[in-house]
Amino acid sequence: MAELNVLTINSGSSSLKASLFSASGERRNFHYAHIGDNHCQNHAKAFDALLHDLGNAQPTAIGHRFVHGGEVTDAARLIDANERARLEHITYLAPLHMPGNLLGVDLCASQFDCPQIACFDTAFHATLPEIAYRLPIPQALKLRRFGFHGINYAHVAQQLPKHLGATAQGRIVIAHLGSGASLCLLENLRSVDTSMGYTPAGGIPMATRSGDIDPGVMLELAKRYNETELSALVYQQMGLLALSDGESSAMSALVRSSSKAAKFAVEYFARQVRSAIGAYAAKSGGIDALVFTGGIGEHSAQVRTLICEPLAFMGFNLHQEANQAHLTAINSASSKPVLIITADEESEISRLTTMLSKNTKNTKLSEQLL
Repeated sequence: MAELNVLTINSGSSSLKASLFSASGERRNFHYAHIGDNHCQNHAKAFDALLHDLGNAQPTAIGHRFVHGGEVTDAARLIDANERARLEHITYLAPLHMPGNLLGVDLCASQFDCPQIACFDTAFHATLPEIAYRLPIPQALKLRRFGFHGINYAHVAQQLPKHLGATAQGRIVIAHLGSGASLCLLENLRSVDTSMGYTPAGGIPMATRSGDIDPGVMLELAKRYNETELSALVYQQMGLLALSDGESSAMSALVRSSSKAAKFAVEYFARQVRSAIGAYAAKSGGIDALVFTGGIGEHSAQVRTLICEPLAFMGFNLHQEANQAHLTAINSASSKPVLIITADEESEISRLTTMLSKNTKNTKLSEQLL
């Protein structure tokens, strides 16, 4: 990647992933999982581990994944004092992610004197038409659908032409399934609809987030819990964890479990995903290809089977051996394309950081944040 040594920071809700892209073309990957569990007790500990493992490596630019960019449609922005303050102001929009995103900026600022770049998950969905981003509420409230996971959707979209040829320009559904999960409908390789909404709490069920839910349920819960308690419930106690009656929020554990509650949670999740796929088919007049990405999407053959088997009427059928082997193309010979594309936000962050850094004065971040 040109002459820069780019460090990418992907600080998620339950893990920290980073990559160092050297000027020579080498790449080193780092992953610190289960933040808040046994591996790293919090994001600060994970960053300490990253800094230790980096050794003497000195990045010349650092790119950070930011889950929410607010109203900004730029794919990436230099983090100066004004931008740092703006991002702090919108942390409430993604409380599971934004504090960790900002912590990464501050910790890197204390260790490295180089430009830092914010790359926004919401930016890929700037192409949403009004009929997709409007909410059925008064416009004076100024709330809208943003959409998320856009950095990985951008990466996947770049991979589609080499796998699908001309079909890549058609109607493609990407299912980003992990601890956070969403779907995106592409037309001409652009986002035209997505399942997450104003915050990353909406859409399909996730590890500890419910996804879309009856507003009346939220009104009832607001009567029973104060604001802090309700926020903890919405972001940390719903989704697969609740559906499995508290057994686990991890799909990998649920698919291995023989309990009735775990089986129910897995089937519920798959049903909601295929329901969303069917909705996109209705909105767009059909689907030309289906793509799985994210931890669950890439690694759970069982979940992919549960999602795809009822979609045979739409022309999707899995090749069982290919599905079990997690190959790139997992569709049968008579099926429309079904692909697995590995999530790689880091390569997209590196690309955006390199592009923006070339047009940015090499001002020390310590000076930018004064």
